[in-house]
Amino acid sequence: MPAKAIALRLEKKYAGLTVETVTPDGSFSGYASLFGEVDLGKDAIEPGAFRKSLRERGAAGIRMLWQHDPAQPIGAWTLIREDARGLYVEGRLATGAAKARDVLELLRQGAVDGLSIGFRTAKSGPGGRGTRRIFEADLWEISIVTFPMLPSARIGQVKYVTGAAASDAALARQLRLAAMSLKHSTRCNDQKGK
Repeated sequence: MPAKAIALRLEKKYAGLTVETVTPDGSFSGYASLFGEVDLGKDAIEPGAFRKSLRERGAAGIRMLWQHDPAQPIGAWTLIREDARGLYVEGRLATGAAKARDVLELLRQGAVDGLSIGFRTAKSGPGGRGTRRIFEADLWEISIVTFPMLPSARIGQVKYVTGAAASDAALARQLRLAAMSLKHSTRCNDQKGK
């Protein structure tokens, strides 16, 4: 079956990207889904909903996409697991690809902060007040997206540079300031001499 046909049949649920850090190499971690919280589509994912598909596919079998577009893979998931809070993920953007570099910069700037799961509902039931409870979801992909459907989860912190890179960045900043200062003083001295 063509990838486009599969993508059209998948449901999509958006959650804020609860990222603790995004490292310079493009690695990050966070939550792709939070259990029991009703999203804007009036659905709530229940604990254990991803257990079967994670057992069958593992992290390597779940794709990391940009905006649910199967033509735009942007990295790979290195760990996907359920915990008491939700669907915890760790992944790495493929920074050798232009789109992944763009996404990394958007994450760092806080311009993008959403994750969305692409899945087929295997088992669901009514949840009261017009909501649906999803008991089993066949997870196919997790995308980094612009607009999350679960507003309560957001990026916590983005780490720009660490360790030696931080001291290199500080040194570069000091050198730029020194060069600007030197340029300014040279201009002032030139104007005084006229």
